[in-house]
Amino acid sequence: MPDIFENNRNYALGDPELEILGNRQKLARWRHANMGPAYYKLGRKVIYRGSDLNAWATKHRKDASAF
Repeated sequence: MPDIFENNRNYALGDPELEILGNRQKLARWRHANMGPAYYKLGRKVIYRGSDLNAWATKHRKDASAF
């Protein structure tokens, strides 16, 4: 599977690329429930690594041919 996000890039809330996963409120709910991709909390700023986002997306991939 090709990477969706750039592995060596940091993504901050508000970056349009994160809209693939959902809006800010959805990402906040995931963080609160410990169910979203790994992130860094630096003060008030939330940072996602591209490599972590790709790993999380790969883990949640569904193969339609498996059904």
